[in-house]
Amino acid sequence: MKLAITGKGGVGKTTLTALLAQAYADMGRQVLAVDADPSPCLAGALGFPAELREELKPIAEMDALIEERTGAKPGTVGGFFTLNPRVDDIPERFSVLYRGVRLLEMGSVDLGGSGCICPESAMLKTLFTHLLFRKDDILLLDMYAGVEHLGRATVDFVDAMLVVVEPTRRSLGTAAQIKKLANDIGLQRLYLVGNKVRNDEEAKFLETETPDLPLLGYLPADLKVQEADRLGIPVYDHVENLKFATQQISNALNELTNDEVME
Repeated sequence: MKLAITGKGGVGKTTLTALLAQAYADMGRQVLAVDADPSPCLAGALGFPAELREELKPIAEMDALIEERTGAKPGTVGGFFTLNPRVDDIPERFSVLYRGVRLLEMGSVDLGGSGCICPESAMLKTLFTHLLFRKDDILLLDMYAGVEHLGRATVDFVDAMLVVVEPTRRSLGTAAQIKKLANDIGLQRLYLVGNKVRNDEEAKFLETETPDLPLLGYLPADLKVQEADRLGIPVYDHVENLKFATQQISNALNELTNDEVME
């Protein structure tokens, strides 16, 4: 199952990705989590120890590797370089494993066909395609904020997209934009996940104001999320009510997988 997690900046995409990653790992599933945010912080949300986090480096910043595989130095525009470099060894070679979750950091350059044509773009675009066609049990893509990546069709092969929203109209407005762009590239399986929901009134707001997207579940607001970050420990372990809510969401996803995604 391949899932992309997206939404407006600051809504909690990384928190949800970390929660789902650890929930599936604890079920015995093989999990590959990919941090595709320009400012990667998924390792922190997962509580990776400092020594493992030091081993991580975004692929987009590996100039020597990009030059080796594409035949051109990063930052160059024009000239000749390989548009489909070898990437099959990258997920295992440059990821780190902790508590059953394998984590890879992508970094950020233009990933689509209409932006810059440069060696680093070719590298990441090929790597994204490779990840989507791998046989991983669970692939989680923590996407960067907004909807730009959908316009460049970088996640059109995922089984489902989870759009994280807060109980605000601005957040739901972004979800509506994401839905339109996702539908334009043929991605129909989109689901809302509410976050930072403080009471029944806010939960009801998400249910009634959804931009015609199924509400898969929601995560309650809890200040222990920030506390887990300060302490450098996994949010999944530290916030019990989020752990329970995540298990409910993963159960719903499993049912969808059986009923829809794997058809």
